Amino acid sequence: MNQVLQAIGRSTRGFVQGEEGAQMVEYALVIAVVSITLVVSFRALAEDIGGFETIFARLTACLAQAACG
Repeated sequence: MNQVLQAIGRSTRGFVQGEEGAQMVEYALVIAVVSITLVVSFRALAEDIGGFETIFARLTACLAQAACG
């Protein structure tokens, strides 16, 4: 009986570890999709404003001053 319980315990541990691995992959995929969406939308926004250089120049000026406007 003890061997049966040990076998069940090993099987259960393997199942739990497999579920955690699958969940980690799902989180990684969600992060990848969100990151790609942000990059694409930021790129479109940057083109409308005048490019990345303009955005970074405005950001640098804003951070250097006490107030942005």
